[in-house]
Amino acid sequence: MVDSPYSVLKKTPARYRTVHFQQMKEAGGKFAMLTCYDALTAAIFDEAGIETLLIGDSLGNVVQGQSSTLGVTMEDMITFSKAVVAGTDRAFVVADLPFGSYEASVEQAVASGIRLVKETGISAIKMEGGVEYAPHIQALTAAGVAVIAHTGFTPQSEHVLGGFRVQGREDDATQRMVQEAQVLQEAGATMLLMEMVPAEVAAAVDQALTIPTIGIGAGSGTTGQVLVWQDAFGLNRGRVPSFVKRFAEVGDALSDAAKQYREEVLKAEFPDDEHSF
Repeated sequence: MVDSPYSVLKKTPARYRTVHFQQMKEAGGKFAMLTCYDALTAAIFDEAGIETLLIGDSLGNVVQGQSSTLGVTMEDMITFSKAVVAGTDRAFVVADLPFGSYEASVEQAVASGIRLVKETGISAIKMEGGVEYAPHIQALTAAGVAVIAHTGFTPQSEHVLGGFRVQGREDDATQRMVQEAQVLQEAGATMLLMEMVPAEVAAAVDQALTIPTIGIGAGSGTTGQVLVWQDAFGLNRGRVPSFVKRFAEVGDALSDAAKQYREEVLKAEFPDDEHSF
């Protein structure tokens, strides 16, 4: 296991905090983030050393079976966030502010952010959007809520963006995204997540910022990387984004186990004497 984050920090912290990711950024270290939605999976990822877990509104797709993230509610985020926090000892836990919970006003964003942190025990919230949300980030930070900004492709804006499309391919993309990122950093964002952005653009943004960056479909030049775990580990056996690497085939293993269980039940092989009272 590569121990670059630990060599940067000298020792593994009892609980990851924003300061640890800042130290990684300054020392040229890397860190891993995975989405997570339940306590059992959170405990496995925490034990594996994953530095940060994200309760993404992607739960609308991979848990609830919705066609987008737009139907996810604040109550959904609270329920799943509580579960993930309960399963972790060390990981830094982040949750998305869902669509409709922050766009109306700065006041709405602050109220939603405080509620999500207070009712779940997460360490930070993630919020999609560009420079128009700098006042929201500033107010949330002033209220004591750590914010990870999210630019590039923002799934909650899929209808405005024309679907799932790579962002930042226009001629002035690097300059524009660097400027936007700097505004979000100055507003108080503790990290910046970039989704579906050309690798060279994301690397330029990372180099221009003092805060850590996280990439998803944005090349290797960011400080951290995040993937939806069901995509990366093969539980989602349907179509996955082209930037996802399949690290395991959990779906196949689960299917095989279910088939074996059914077969043994039908043949009266289970339960046997060993598994009976």
